[in-house]
Amino acid sequence: MSTAFVMGASRGVGRGVATSLAESGFDVYGTGRSIEAADLPSSVVRIRCDHTDDQQTAAAFARFKSEQNELDILVNCAWGGYERMVEDGQFTWAAPFWSQPLHRWTSMIDAGVRAAFVASSHAAQLMTRQRKGLIVHISYWAAQKYLGNTIYGIAKAATDKMAADMAHELRDYNVAVISLYPGLVRTESVMAAAQQGWLDISNSESPEFIGRVVAALSRNPKLMALSGERVVAAKAAIELGVRDIDDKQPVPLTADSA
Repeated sequence: MSTAFVMGASRGVGRGVATSLAESGFDVYGTGRSIEAADLPSSVVRIRCDHTDDQQTAAAFARFKSEQNELDILVNCAWGGYERMVEDGQFTWAAPFWSQPLHRWTSMIDAGVRAAFVASSHAAQLMTRQRKGLIVHISYWAAQKYLGNTIYGIAKAATDKMAADMAHELRDYNVAVISLYPGLVRTESVMAAAQQGWLDISNSESPEFIGRVVAALSRNPKLMALSGERVVAAKAAIELGVRDIDDKQPVPLTADSA
């Protein structure tokens, strides 16, 4: 059976990815600080892990290696950037960089980009030996245009560059690395903001939709041609015949419409 390691599977995109991969037949290991309480299928192996602590990340992968022979997919979903969008009644998400709360940098860069780099390093040690695998970094259009705030753009641009350069170094090992661009995903934080009137979710995607796209990409015989690229989840879904859990086909965003 194929295996998957999903960082940040306690909630949000990570929870949806872990759920869909398990439903698609993968042996899934999910990590997170609150993973024990996560709404996940019983088949998902839960490992409590704070990915800002490198020793905890190493321990999580050590457990995986002790129980599995190969790793087919790593999905880096650890990300804290969307919590506390509203603080003291103020929508701080769109504040200029000099007014941004500094916890947003920590959430996006340390708990996001750096955590993904460390986890990918562990995964690559397995994948280079087996000479196959897929590493997925969750990114977004903020890498290519101003969208929301400066810290967000920095984090997503770094994610895209990380994926491209990892793909370059892993290509000879037949390991693919992609930046996957979801649309607006109905995570817990996004839904909370929508309920307060901050967001329009009419063309949104379930967290499980992203997992369905990852599963389909991993089985795509043309996967290596996508390595190093930015892949729009909704566009790939149309090409690969993937629909959302409500049977809708989300409209792919572009740089102009994001």
